[in-house]
Amino acid sequence: MATVTFRDETATGRPLTEWEVTGVPERMTVRELIRLRVSEEVARHNARPGNRFNGLVRPDDAETELNGYRLREPRRIDWERQSEIAERAFLANGFFMLAGDRQVEDLDEIVNLTVDPDLVFIKLVALVGG
Repeated sequence: MATVTFRDETATGRPLTEWEVTGVPERMTVRELIRLRVSEEVARHNARPGNRFNGLVRPDDAETELNGYRLREPRRIDWERQSEIAERAFLANGFFMLAGDRQVEDLDEIVNLTVDPDLVFIKLVALVGG
């Protein structure tokens, strides 16, 4: 079993958040890693539902805020729905993921977590007026 580190960074490389998940398989697809990440962040939110969600992608009916999303009212989030949103965002270049020092580009690509245990997620922000 392996330990994976999920880290969010800005496009300039400034770290935003970081956490580890232990006891995962040594080899996982990008899709499985995104689903794992999303399920972990949704579980943290659902343990204490509030009107703010700090996660990889925006939940349905939420407004984007600096480094997070504001929900209209405190509620639990469905991790499977959130995973679907994250997969679509990955495919649409809403964020990209680095495994070690390389960018992964396919949801079915295998990541060897014994070699690349650090995963960096960088959200891409649409330019205003463009």
